[in-house]
Amino acid sequence: MTAPRARAVAALGCLTLAALCLNACGTPTARIEKPSSATSAQNVGGMRALVAAAEKEGRVTAIALPRDWADYGGLIDGFEKKYGIKVTVEDPYAHSEDEINVLRSSGNRPTAPDVIDVGDTFARAAARQGLLAPYKVASWDAIPGNQKDSGARWSNNYGGYISIGCDTRRVKPCPQTFADLLKPAYRGMVALEGNPTRAESAFASVYAAALANNGSFDDIRPGLDFFAKLKKTGNFNALQSTSATIEAGRTPISINWDYLNLGYADQLRGKGVNWQVAIPFDGSFAQYYAQAINKNAPHPAAARLWQEYLFSTEGQNLGLHGYARPALMDVMQKDGTLDKAAAARLPTVEGTPQFPTDAQLEKARQAVVRGWTTAISG
Repeated sequence: MTAPRARAVAALGCLTLAALCLNACGTPTARIEKPSSATSAQNVGGMRALVAAAEKEGRVTAIALPRDWADYGGLIDGFEKKYGIKVTVEDPYAHSEDEINVLRSSGNRPTAPDVIDVGDTFARAAARQGLLAPYKVASWDAIPGNQKDSGARWSNNYGGYISIGCDTRRVKPCPQTFADLLKPAYRGMVALEGNPTRAESAFASVYAAALANNGSFDDIRPGLDFFAKLKKTGNFNALQSTSATIEAGRTPISINWDYLNLGYADQLRGKGVNWQVAIPFDGSFAQYYAQAINKNAPHPAAARLWQEYLFSTEGQNLGLHGYARPALMDVMQKDGTLDKAAAARLPTVEGTPQFPTDAQLEKARQAVVRGWTTAISG
C-alpha cells in the first residue's frame, strides 16, 4: 500500500470511529441518572426503567393519607395491584405541618417518608426549607402554571371547595352559610378538621370565613374574628372532626373540604347517618393539595413512580371518584379521558375559582399562626 493510500484509509478509519462515538456515546444521548437524582422518568432511562427500579425497591412510604380522603384507599389499592409495590402509610391522620416536621427530623433514616401530600401553602414552606426533590411527572406540562412550583419541587394534584357538613339527625335545620353558624341553635356543634396552624383544611376554613365577613386574600383577620365570635357564643367545638366523630355524633357540624364531607356522606349512609353538605355562597374558597418527594427518600424510584401514578389518567379519575377535582381535569375533559359519570357527581359551584398568590398565602399563614390561639382562648 502506498503512503498516500495508507493515509487515506487511516483518515477514513478516524472518521468512522468519530461517527461511531457520536452515535453510541455522543451528546445526543441523555445521561442516565440514579433514581435518587432523577428529575424525570427519562433521566432513569424511561418509564420501563423507572418501573423496574421501583419494583426492585418493593415499597413506598407515605404519611397522613387516610383511606377515606379523596379515595386514597382506591389509589393505594390501584397502585399496589398495578405494580406489586407495597404502600405503607404512617400516621394516616397527621396534618400538613406534621408531615413537614417528620421530613425535617427524619433526615437520611430508612424509616423516613418517601412522599408527602400537603396543602400547597405547606408545600411552599417545605420547598423553601430545602426538603423536597425536584421531579417532573410525564404530564408536567399539562399542569396549570399556577398549580406547580417553577423548580418542580411540588405540584398540585387535586382540590376542592370549603363546605359545611351537617348531621340531619341531630341538627334542624342544617346551616348553609357561615352567617348561619353563629345561630344559637348550633351551640357546641361547629368543628374543624384540625388546628389551622397545622392543617390545611382548617386554615382554608379560616380563609373562607374571612371572605364571608368582608375579608380578602390580603386580609384573613376577619376569619380569625369570626372563629373568636363562634367561640364566644359557645358554638365552636374544639374536637377534631373525622368520620368517626361524625358517626358518633360528637361533631354534628363540620367545616371541611367538599370532597371529604361528600365522602363521609357516602361512607356513613349505611350506618344511619344522613350527612348533608352545603358549599357556603358567602365564603366560597377553593384550594389544592400538592404532591412532593422527600429529597432523602429511602425508596426514590418508588417515590417517583407513585407521583407518576397520581398524575396519570387512572390516578386522576380515582381521585375524582372520591369527589376531589383533579388538577388535570380541564385537560382530561378536552381529550376525552375524564370519567364523566364521576364528574357529574360533583356539587355545582358558581363562578371561576380564584386563588391567593404565594405572598398572600404566606401573609395569611403567619397571621393565623400568630392569632389562632388568641382567637379561640376566650
